[in-house]
Amino acid sequence: MTNIAVADDDDVVIELAEIFHLLGDPMRLRIVLCCLKGEAAVGDIAASVGASTALTSHHLRLLKAARLVRFRKQGKQIFYTLSDHHVRHMIEDMRDHIREPDHD
Repeated sequence: MTNIAVADDDDVVIELAEIFHLLGDPMRLRIVLCCLKGEAAVGDIAASVGASTALTSHHLRLLKAARLVRFRKQGKQIFYTLSDHHVRHMIEDMRDHIREPDHD
């Protein structure tokens, strides 16, 4: 058996695990998928995912803390979008991977 060294340090591994744990929640993943479409107001995201505004806001705060989404305030409204192209590519690549036919 070959020893394979882990290329990343423990802090990176822990942060990656936390991000995947966050995205393991179907509601948070639906919110991220909604943000793939572009910037959206909290109320619109809540309606899209079928959750209350309060619950959606709670999930968005967690996603923001993990740097998966960012926000912009306009008056009293808050608009969310994906943080950057890395998040977009990660989600789109995994979605494409799932849609591929099985390879043996």
